[in-house]
Amino acid sequence: MEGSIPLAERLTLYFDGSCQENRNVTAETPAGWGVVVVRGDSGLGKGDGEVVEELSGSVITSSDEEGFLGAEVGSNNTGELSAMAHTLRWLLIEGSTNAVTIRGDSKYALHIAKGEWRAKANRELAARVQALWNEVTSLRPVEAEHIRAHRGHRWNERADHLAWRACIGENPLPLQFWKPGNR
Repeated sequence: MEGSIPLAERLTLYFDGSCQENRNVTAETPAGWGVVVVRGDSGLGKGDGEVVEELSGSVITSSDEEGFLGAEVGSNNTGELSAMAHTLRWLLIEGSTNAVTIRGDSKYALHIAKGEWRAKANRELAARVQALWNEVTSLRPVEAEHIRAHRGHRWNERADHLAWRACIGENPLPLQFWKPGNR
């Protein structure tokens, strides 16, 4: 994959989910998701490359609300799965057939998306994520990579920041004022 698209043009998408209190979660528990689309990222975690787009929002748990993806509760896992869903939806809208890399700190979301693990809860959300994964991977090569959380990887930290701010109902700090590790 790396040889086919020059580094300066290659897209990498980082996703993350967040939840304030991840115990005894309910449909009212606030949770959020964040996605950072980067062009020209080397994957070394130093923040090289250029941000193409940032997306974030709250996990929607009501089937009556616009944007409902199937989450039954607000939790870290539903935040991660929602982030993966929005990552994949962005790729469908973007419309290219070029190879991409998706990186996240949730093995759960990565394995659920690829159909390697079965969800015990939030099955509708998991099924939607798997359907999106299958659609995207039928149109373009996708490499999925797990990265360790909270280790200073700039774009993973940025996705975490976006997810956290969505979780607590605040706008994210603009990139020029934000520093990794600053929620």
